[in-house]
Amino acid sequence: MQVIKQGKSEASKEFDFTSRDFERVRSLIHRRAGIALADSKQEMVYSRLARRLRATGTRSFQAYLDSLESRPEDGEWEAFTNALTTNLTSFFREAHHFPILAEHVRKRKEPVTVWCSASSTGEEPYSIAMTLCEALGPAAAQSHVIATDIDTNVLNTASAGIYAMDRLDKMEPERARRFFLKGKGQHEGFVRVRPELRQMVTFKQLNLLSGDWPVSGPFDAIFCRNVMIYFDKPTQGKILARFAPLMKPDALLFAGHSENFLYVSDAFKLKGKTVYELETRGAAMQRAAASRIEK
Repeated sequence: MQVIKQGKSEASKEFDFTSRDFERVRSLIHRRAGIALADSKQEMVYSRLARRLRATGTRSFQAYLDSLESRPEDGEWEAFTNALTTNLTSFFREAHHFPILAEHVRKRKEPVTVWCSASSTGEEPYSIAMTLCEALGPAAAQSHVIATDIDTNVLNTASAGIYAMDRLDKMEPERARRFFLKGKGQHEGFVRVRPELRQMVTFKQLNLLSGDWPVSGPFDAIFCRNVMIYFDKPTQGKILARFAPLMKPDALLFAGHSENFLYVSDAFKLKGKTVYELETRGAAMQRAAASRIEK
């Protein structure tokens, strides 16, 4: 999700950016999106937000942040959040997860529903949809992938389903032909997700810290990969506690390669490499707690 980019040297910076400004940014993005920015991200923050100062005609970071804090419903909050989240993804990233998903859904006798909770520019949810097609055959048309992300810019890209052809370089040619249309003329060099695959995926904006999630479950699987690493442990625990009641009893939770949920929540147990399933006792406790909160 987060990628560090080097900013300008101190001597050539267009705007003053003090340690106090940086601390305010850290506090605001943590409250808004749960992202915990490390000290090492100061240059990245300057580089990203300096663009917002130019776009809004603001002369200082202090004035920009003052404006944000004074108008909690202002549309600039969306741009602020988008600026501080970079989405790094690819088709069939962490490939070992998809055969596990395929094996899991083949046992299903009813339509499958999967939630991709950090969909980025769409490569992950489309990879999930392709896996469902290959595993379920014609029955996959009744299945559904819910794809969410906090960043509205990447959701627009994902919804369009248009990618540079080199994004498919590592994909098997037969799979690429089955699921993508090759651009011609002015669209040469690009591919587009075939309509039948696109129809399986619904894209929605969702902030994992929001009190209301526009998803309901129950899900056969949840993909929450390479996003939890940007949250502190208490935030991770709260999110996992909210996942459990949305999952079918035998549902799977897929995590990123550097994420470990065992020390965060007792609702899950490890099934395989970065794949979790509900812990019966822990899940029951989580559902009971959720029920008390709702009441």
